[in-house]
Amino acid sequence: QLRLVESGGGLVQPGGSLRLSCSASGFNLDVYAIGWFRQAPGKEREGVSCISSRDGSVTNYADSVKGRFTISRDNAKNMVYLQMNSLQPEDTAVYYCAADGPHRFFSRCVFSAPWGSWGQGTQVTVSS
Repeated sequence: QLRLVESGGGLVQPGGSLRLSCSASGFNLDVYAIGWFRQAPGKEREGVSCISSRDGSVTNYADSVKGRFTISRDNAKNMVYLQMNSLQPEDTAVYYCAADGPHRFFSRCVFSAPWGSWGQGTQVTVSS
């Protein structure tokens, strides 16, 4: 079983930045496409960003975060990151990472992928 763990959430002022991390032990994440999702109270979970397996050369972003968030992976550290800049109160949510795979070969990422493994979530609060 692949268990993902998110970290890096916290309280930040509008315009600030946070970097979220997604990690796993005992599994090589480079064979998984990784997605970041978020859910605010009373709202549906939404896809934020995802990154393809292997070299992570393909990424996808929700329109609401495009240009502000950057997803990346460091396979040497077995980590996936979500750099969040210019944060706004609307970004306040619990953020989850999810994995789709494993894939033998390169895979793209789409929010509708069969995300089979999920982390516990990390709270991001943007407020002054």
